Amino acid sequence: MPLFIVIIGILLLFLLIAQFKLNAFISFIIVSLVVGVAEGMEFLLVLDAIQKGIGKTLGSLIMILGFGAMLGKLVADSGAAQRITTKLVDKFGKKNIQWAVVLTGFIVGIPMFYTVGFVILIPLVFTVAATTGLPLIYVGLPMLASLSVTHGYLPPHPAPTGIAVMFNADIGKTLLYGLIVAVPAIIIAGPLFSRTIKNIKATPLQEFVNTKVLSDEEMPSTATSIITALFPVILIGIAALANLILPEKSILLQITSIIGNPVFAMLLSVLLAIFTLGLNRGRTMKEVMDSVSHAIAGITMVLLIIAGAGGLKEVLIDSGVSDYIGNLMKGSTISPLILAWLIATVIRVCVGSATVAGLTAAGIAMPLLSSSGVSPELMVLAIGSGSLMLSHVNDGGFWLYKEYFNLSVKDTLRTWTVMETTVGIMGLVGVLILDIFI
Repeated sequence: MPLFIVIIGILLLFLLIAQFKLNAFISFIIVSLVVGVAEGMEFLLVLDAIQKGIGKTLGSLIMILGFGAMLGKLVADSGAAQRITTKLVDKFGKKNIQWAVVLTGFIVGIPMFYTVGFVILIPLVFTVAATTGLPLIYVGLPMLASLSVTHGYLPPHPAPTGIAVMFNADIGKTLLYGLIVAVPAIIIAGPLFSRTIKNIKATPLQEFVNTKVLSDEEMPSTATSIITALFPVILIGIAALANLILPEKSILLQITSIIGNPVFAMLLSVLLAIFTLGLNRGRTMKEVMDSVSHAIAGITMVLLIIAGAGGLKEVLIDSGVSDYIGNLMKGSTISPLILAWLIATVIRVCVGSATVAGLTAAGIAMPLLSSSGVSPELMVLAIGSGSLMLSHVNDGGFWLYKEYFNLSVKDTLRTWTVMETTVGIMGLVGVLILDIFI
């Protein structure tokens, strides 16, 4: 019965978001209340659980996501994203253009939220395709594969960071393992897959092509752009590697642990970006702070959605559903990584949003951690992979891609949906291989 109530709750979440177009945060709160009361909790205790879950989730996340949004906005507004794209395209040449856009999507995708990265980079992809004469999807899909992977797998993006907090996973290790899994997923879903669909013609709508492109003088240098965009990854990566190779009481390990702490790393990265991409480029502090303010306004709803998922997670724990699911799974011979991936996949198909799917699946799959002893970092990646699966008509990213590339629904399914599904499957395969060695 407890599991049946959870399933009904997920179906209700799907109906509220997809059918009735209700805001995702409001939907999460309603579902949390319904599930909690149906599981036998007193109404006021359900409200307490929701508040506790929201506080625990946002308390660890709000600084990381806030600083991440600021960094992404500064990278976009300064022209750093455009500089990275144009320089890589110049260096790689027409023959290797796909690898240039893959690398661009990966570098720019790490500090930027998916939609922002998409809107910033797509006009540049259109320009590259027009200049080289190559099919638009052949050029664009590899970049979108990179953006999807960073969105689903890697901190500081909302879902993987939120899931890592829920599972008490080490964010540095999650990033390190995620980078290992990401490379083959991007290669297969991006450059290799896009070579099989050259016959699909995409003709972007004219209003999407005429986007302002900065002049060379208006953009920061390539080195400044890349180092600033990747600075949090560099700091967190150094700390993760140092933790693996340095003695436990080493002073150097203590220093790297401080600078590699995700919150501190993001703070240092934002301060660096304020100088390198703002003040040093002749912008006033007021202009730079305006960009920062707009960035925060843009993630308010994302933070609320994550908070709502945290509330639902706490209700599942306090009502005893998590323990019930954990006991059910104890006798299962299926890998908990596969089970978590399947849960995320089902919710993704029902709800559409990768962020909602990942965070909801994390709350349901949490008992699998304690009962199986599997790596929490790999569980984050397994759920992140599942949350990207089978994107279709209830996913905003599906329509964003369809409209910008001016494709039919059928061709969008043949390209975008297959690419997203390939990313999801390759992520699971990579996680299962890593599980052998970790």
